Amino acid sequence: MKTLQDIFDRNPEPVPWSEGDNIPWDDPEFSERMLAEHLSQEHDLASRRSETIDQQVEWILSSVLGSRPARVLDLACGPGLYSYRLASQNCEYVGIDFSPASIRHAKEIAAAEHLSCTFLHADVREGLFGEDFDLVMMIYGQFNVFQRDQGLGILKKAHKALKPGGALLLEIQTLEQIQKGGEEGPSWYSAQSGLFSAEPHLVLQENFWDADARASTTRFSIIDAKASTVRTHALSNEAYTEHEIEDTLVSVGFKNIERFPSLSGFTVDEAQELPAYVAWS
Repeated sequence: MKTLQDIFDRNPEPVPWSEGDNIPWDDPEFSERMLAEHLSQEHDLASRRSETIDQQVEWILSSVLGSRPARVLDLACGPGLYSYRLASQNCEYVGIDFSPASIRHAKEIAAAEHLSCTFLHADVREGLFGEDFDLVMMIYGQFNVFQRDQGLGILKKAHKALKPGGALLLEIQTLEQIQKGGEEGPSWYSAQSGLFSAEPHLVLQENFWDADARASTTRFSIIDAKASTVRTHALSNEAYTEHEIEDTLVSVGFKNIERFPSLSGFTVDEAQELPAYVAWS
């Protein structure tokens, strides 16, 4: 556990990924608090609201899968919010996520609804993907949180998991979006309870953009209001240009790559939308 002095002594310009691989998605208590954020209909910070997910699933079914039954693998699936919708349209669904609470929730809903869904608690960098999928999807910019070599490894496994003629659906953050986030100034807030703690606390947030590495880092310092102890987490994002992501997909073996302005196929807010790539094996 750190102290307030550690905040003063912190590195003023952290190297991306040097202060931690990611925020603790797999910590049981953290994952329970994150699950509440995923299920919230008040914001889109963890998962999209239900209305948006409905539109996106409709587009995936019609434009990517051609309204045909399919076997779908969802990487970093969270609590399976896309699974129930896809499975209800005759898709066989497999989801992988690092959060134990999200996987538990997804399994409970699938069992209660008698849906053809399987959920695996695993790190997508290390876990096995299986094979014979019609679609592998990784959405909401989750691909960017992995370092470039790790992302390449994920794409290679995704390609192997697909049937011949299967599709990869990859929704990423743009370089401009990541750079903008990294260049935002510091901020703070207090909470009686929240994502980072169930107890009263302060959260100090700092953002950094490394132009040479073309990656951002967000550092969170969580101060316990009673004990004044400090915990820190850091989240980095790898930035790709449009040409870089397309070249990376081609290097893995994908072809006929299409870029769409969003996961619903159209643009509502260009500054907020994440582009979606569909690439064929």
